[in-house]
Amino acid sequence: MQATYSVKVQVIRSKNQAPRFYVNIPLPLAAAIGLQAGEMVEWELLERAELHLVRPSAAPPKAQSCSPERR
Repeated sequence: MQATYSVKVQVIRSKNQAPRFYVNIPLPLAAAIGLQAGEMVEWELLERAELHLVRPSAAPPKAQSCSPERR
């Protein structure tokens, strides 16, 4: 299953500072990968049109418990 999320790049222009660009990660995508607030991530440039988000200190995925079926 592949999900696609479109986001707009935002820019903050402050006086006497270089512009800063922001990309928001949609909540369903963040939840799907277990992204936590404050977590450090890195962008890796693969090609001019492709970036790769790297989570160097990502926690291992949690095991999902299976609930028995109700009869």
